[in-house]
Amino acid sequence: METAKKRRPFGFYVCALGFTFERLAFYTVKYLLAIWIATEAASGGLGLSDSEGSFMSAQFVAFTYITPIFGGYIADHWLSPRICVPLGMILMGIGYLFTWQANSLGMVWAMIILVSVGTGFFKGNLSGINGLLFHDQDELDAAFSIQYSFVNIGSFCGTTFIAITATTGLGPIHLTFNQVFLVCAIFLFIDAIWFLANSKALGDAGKKPFKADQRQFESAGKKEDGKSQKLTSGDWKRMFAIILVTLFSAVFWMAWYMAYMPAYYYFGWGDGSSFLNKANWYIGSFQIPTAWFDSVNALTCIILGPVLAGVWAKMAKRPQGDMSMFKKTAIGIMLVGLAYIVMVIANFIAGDGQCSVFWIVLVCLLMSVGEMIFSPLGNSFISKLAPAKVLGLLLGFWPIAVFLAQQAYPPIYDWISTLDFTVGYGGVGVVVIVIGIILWACSGKLDAMEKAE
Repeated sequence: METAKKRRPFGFYVCALGFTFERLAFYTVKYLLAIWIATEAASGGLGLSDSEGSFMSAQFVAFTYITPIFGGYIADHWLSPRICVPLGMILMGIGYLFTWQANSLGMVWAMIILVSVGTGFFKGNLSGINGLLFHDQDELDAAFSIQYSFVNIGSFCGTTFIAITATTGLGPIHLTFNQVFLVCAIFLFIDAIWFLANSKALGDAGKKPFKADQRQFESAGKKEDGKSQKLTSGDWKRMFAIILVTLFSAVFWMAWYMAYMPAYYYFGWGDGSSFLNKANWYIGSFQIPTAWFDSVNALTCIILGPVLAGVWAKMAKRPQGDMSMFKKTAIGIMLVGLAYIVMVIANFIAGDGQCSVFWIVLVCLLMSVGEMIFSPLGNSFISKLAPAKVLGLLLGFWPIAVFLAQQAYPPIYDWISTLDFTVGYGGVGVVVIVIGIILWACSGKLDAMEKAE
């Protein structure tokens, strides 16, 4: 009987697989967009410049991490989240149809707008519905860690299998760029059908706007009935704690994304003059593709999802309870800072030659473990603590950290590139680790704020 009680509801897998289909399409397009725009028209691209491709790809990512805050606000007050989610899936699918037929940047902009609006309706609201399916808030950390594995299954399949059908081909399957974009659209329409066909498994979760508190567990604040009562001082303190964690998340993602630059261009291999080839990517006679750095990250996250779910569930049963979100956040930040220290060590070992590729694998593992400790728990933290009337808004605010990171790291990377590698990247590593230590030291006061009435 105990096992049955702890079994996750089928609706959880309906929501989690919804992320798999969506992320598969998103990461496929994210990977291909800049390449496709800059590829000659005779080879199936738009025949434009590298800078135009890079700019459009950056806008595609940036806008999809801003719009969830608006979609969350709509789901809080006006529109049922159960309507918002499939509406978002359909809008994203229509957006990818524009790239299927695109022959100009105008149609690419139409795709970006539609996918961004669709992501706004979809992203935070699907997590919000998923959080409403659980009776015990102690189950949420584990549940969202598993959900994050489903997210990474999508990203792994998209970049490892679907995207390469338009570049090198996958065995006998070799699609054009436009055909791959059509495949992405089809996955989103399948996603909408999957969600709607299994809506009974979700029960009443998300049928009403989030302002009507539908959580089945006792949240940190008082249950809300959807009326326009004022937020209490405790509500404001919890909202401040959520916003603070989100800002720390921006620091995490800034360091996380910037770590790809030296991993690819300093240690990675390639024929271009921008690659310094400071790592030996050969195992025997096999040369490991630098792009597999992404695949290791996704695979690590897929594997760690169930592992960390078990760890969080076990810790939640301790007499003192689970480790606080702030300490978990601090560990994640410190691990990504440690990845920079490992790069500095690898550079020292390489000297005027090359270091082993396994140093770069260690960098990737540290980044991935830090990501899995840190990233999935934001949705859990917000689902537990956010006042109902701003639940969707705050779930939509969480992805803004990635937008801030995307805007912050390029100029920082340009500046660090002018410094000695050890000074530049070692300095970043130390600063990031110190930020993690500060957050750990302040966790007691932040925990008290979290529990304020």
